[in-house]
Amino acid sequence: MRGTRGAEWNISSVQYDLLEHLSSPLKLQDSYQHQYLILATTTEANIKFIMFTGIVEEVGVVSKLDNNDSTGGTSLTISIPSGSQLLSDCHDGDSISVNGVCLTVTSFTPEAFTIGVAPETLRITNLGDLKENSNVNLERAVRADTRMGGHFVQGHVDTTAKILSVTKDGNALTFRFQPARRDMLRYIVYKGYIAIDGTSLTVTKVNDQEGWWEVMLIAYTQERVVVAQKKEGDTVNLEVDMMAKYAEKSLGGVVGSEPGSVASFPFIEKIVERIVAQGFGAKQ
Repeated sequence: MRGTRGAEWNISSVQYDLLEHLSSPLKLQDSYQHQYLILATTTEANIKFIMFTGIVEEVGVVSKLDNNDSTGGTSLTISIPSGSQLLSDCHDGDSISVNGVCLTVTSFTPEAFTIGVAPETLRITNLGDLKENSNVNLERAVRADTRMGGHFVQGHVDTTAKILSVTKDGNALTFRFQPARRDMLRYIVYKGYIAIDGTSLTVTKVNDQEGWWEVMLIAYTQERVVVAQKKEGDTVNLEVDMMAKYAEKSLGGVVGSEPGSVASFPFIEKIVERIVAQGFGAKQ
């Protein structure tokens, strides 16, 4: 990944760390965090690196939807709650995650901002389902000194998922999802991270055979994210943990198969499950 002044995060070093520390998943976690600290330090000084944490800052409201704006494309104007500081340090060209999709601010006021949405984005995310008065999750791109309360989220949606069921468990809600792309299930592991509409959540159950996974929303989270307002049959945006993709690519080279090939899955799944079981990054 190369910046405007030639700064580069050497992905091969991540691969080296993955292979070197497979015998100790806890060392792997430390190594990954170290890589991010190096990247973040380089980023603040030299490059524009877009990253989110999956911790929703505000729930905004679509106040205007224009399917044929001045550029001939689609734009959304999103209003933020009164007194919100979300746009206090905003500039034209800044990135904001809207339901987990990294989008560029084209204009703003203290109370609202406008973003352009590409046709491809409308096709592969649930943003095409938005209407005026729809609620959306909002998060600004992180700074290098931001506390990592969630996990590393890029704002690049992998696919959508359908809500199969919503079940009460005390004051919590259990959501069961089925991805539009079943191949994404290989990146979803028990107690692993997942971003749903841009919200960092922990996977509580996975059934690869039936093609679904579950997350649980506590009462606090229900009050602060849009997922809690959704019902069976609704769709959400899904972004899997990017470290699972890096692990697959690195380990695929070791076992002599291309990333995504069936031959690499059993070995990789065992490694990932071992890492997760020993505490790699998941919130409890």
